[in-house]
Amino acid sequence: MEKEQKIKANNTASKKLIYSQSSTVNDVVTDLAFGNFGYLLFPVDRSIDRNMTLAEISTSDVYIWYNYIRADKTVEIINHLKGRANKGKTIFFSIYTASEIAKDSSKKDTGLFYFGGEKGMPFAIMNAGGGFMYVGAMHDSFPHALAASQLGYNSFALIYRPHHAYEDLAQAIKFIYDHAEELGVDRNHYSLWGGSAGARMAATLGNEEYLRHLTGRKDIPQADAVIMQYTGYNSYSPADAPTYACVGTSDSIASAWTMQSRLQALERLSIPTEFHSYPGLPHGFGLGTGTNAEGWFNDAIAFWKAQTQQRKKSSN
Repeated sequence: MEKEQKIKANNTASKKLIYSQSSTVNDVVTDLAFGNFGYLLFPVDRSIDRNMTLAEISTSDVYIWYNYIRADKTVEIINHLKGRANKGKTIFFSIYTASEIAKDSSKKDTGLFYFGGEKGMPFAIMNAGGGFMYVGAMHDSFPHALAASQLGYNSFALIYRPHHAYEDLAQAIKFIYDHAEELGVDRNHYSLWGGSAGARMAATLGNEEYLRHLTGRKDIPQADAVIMQYTGYNSYSPADAPTYACVGTSDSIASAWTMQSRLQALERLSIPTEFHSYPGLPHGFGLGTGTNAEGWFNDAIAFWKAQTQQRKKSSN
């Protein structure tokens, strides 16, 4: 793996520091454990006061369009990544080379946060939403990546440029596929996850034809499954991947009817699907902890696992 693509945390960082809700954004961003990429933990395209505490930043005022944001989860995620860094694990990968970034400086604000997993297991790329205005990773992709890694899946959360989202996801897929041996992942089996705008990204790159077009590659296999939350994406074709989708019935941004109708169309094309709607739930519920959507994540994992098993069976 090229040096400029692999960014390791500085092991001279204080290993005693454990973050709490009263810690500040600046504490995190300047922590040597997060090298020169700590700022990417928070929305790059929003105006963030670094003196804000982790409790203060974990609100809908910062993560607009989102609900049920948990400060304790923010703290858990940051401490998890710091813990991995202090053990000498690589927690962030730049998806573009130094020469590519030199030609386009905006590419420095991209990359994959790696939450771990078991060697040889399939991988997942989580894509947060944010209306293609910002990336709400702390609520909409980091928690998902952490949860999947705890089940053994190699889990990555993509930080992308809102105006080049599809290009960056395509690059991320290529990066992981091309470095699968070094990363210890099964390059042939993966899933694409996303909420809101991120779900559109996942669905688009989950489509085999778009995957070929956007990556410029024919060797990279299609995702075994696409996991979508709360988006009004309604395009479909026989080239789409098996799809799991969930949404709240009180979502004023993404219509539950639109999501269900699309999955019914996929079913008519003999593409496996699973759909869940949750009464009274609004947009952007993330993992849904403490809501009537709690448990959807395990359903999605089971769906992905079933599709992977079917793919392996079909290839034998």
